[in-house]
Amino acid sequence: MFKALVITKDEQGYQAQLSQLETADLPQGDVQIAVRASTLNYKDALAITGKSPVVRQFPMVPGIDLVGEVVATESDRFQVGDQVLLNGFGVGETHWGGLAEQASLNSDWLIALPSAFNAQQAMAIGTAGYTAMLSVLALEKHGITPSHGPVLVTGANGGVGSYAVRILSKLGFDVVASTGRPQESEYLKQLGASDVMDRAELSEAGKPLQKERWAGVVDCVGSHTLANACASVKYGGAVTACGLAQGMDFPASVAPFILRGVTLYGIDSVMRPLADREQAWQRLAELLNAEDLDQIGATIGLEDALEYANKLLDGSVRGRVIVSM
Repeated sequence: MFKALVITKDEQGYQAQLSQLETADLPQGDVQIAVRASTLNYKDALAITGKSPVVRQFPMVPGIDLVGEVVATESDRFQVGDQVLLNGFGVGETHWGGLAEQASLNSDWLIALPSAFNAQQAMAIGTAGYTAMLSVLALEKHGITPSHGPVLVTGANGGVGSYAVRILSKLGFDVVASTGRPQESEYLKQLGASDVMDRAELSEAGKPLQKERWAGVVDCVGSHTLANACASVKYGGAVTACGLAQGMDFPASVAPFILRGVTLYGIDSVMRPLADREQAWQRLAELLNAEDLDQIGATIGLEDALEYANKLLDGSVRGRVIVSM
C-alpha cells in the first residue's frame, strides 16, 4: 500500500483527496519508482482545485515533477537503485504523477538525477527552475549578455520568476523584478534583483511601441504584461514567454517585431527533448548551490498539498513548494 493524492470526477462532482492505493493500481510503465520528493506547481494547484481543466482523465494522481529511486525496470536506460528525475511529459494530466509515494513511468520521460542535487534540492528547482533555465538559455542563444542592459523578469515572486531572477543575477545580469507583492521586495533583492517594480506598470493596456528599456525579458505572466514587455524591449532584444498567470491572451501589435527586430521565444517545458532537459539541468547544477535552494524553497508533507494548492492560487505562496515523501 502507498499514499497518493487522487483526483476523481463523478456524479458527486470533482474532488481531490489523500488515498491509500496498491501497487497493482499503478498505470503501465517500464520503470517503477519509489518517489522521494515531488513539488506543488501552479499547474498542480489548478488540477487539484479543478479551477482549470488540466486533468484529462480520471482518476488522476497530480504532480508534474518527481525525484525517486528505481525499484523495478524493464528499460535498458536505468537500473534498480538509480536516482531519476521527471519534469512534465503530461504526467499529472494524462498519466499518474508525482504526488504519491510510488510511480510507474515511461523510461523515455526520465533523466538521471544530477549528482550535485539530492531529491529535495532537485524538487526545490523542479519544473519552475528548469523552465527558468530554459528561458535563460534562450536569451543566451540569442546573444544577450549583461553588457546589453537590464533584463526584466515578470511574475518574479513565483517559482519560475524567483529562479529566473537568481540565475540571471548569478550570470552577472542587471535584473529588474516585476511583482504584485511589493512587500516581497527584500526577498527579490536577496535573490539578486537590482530593482523591483510594481506589476501595475505593465498589467494594463499600453502603447504598441514604448521607450526602449530591456535587453531581454523573462515573462511568466502573459496578457497585457507580455505585450508591454515586448513593446519596451531594445532593438534586437528578446522576450521569452513561459507563463500565463495574467491570461492566455496577447493583446499586442507587430510593431516591436518589425520595427525593432524583437524576437519572442515560446518556452515549452512539458515535451522538451531529453537533450535540452539534460543541458538545462547541467547548467542548473553548475550555477545553483544549497543556499540558493533554501532561499526559494519551502517543504511540506503530502497531506498538506490540498491546503497549499489553494494558497498557491491565491498568490500567498512565495517561491517553491517541495513535497517530501
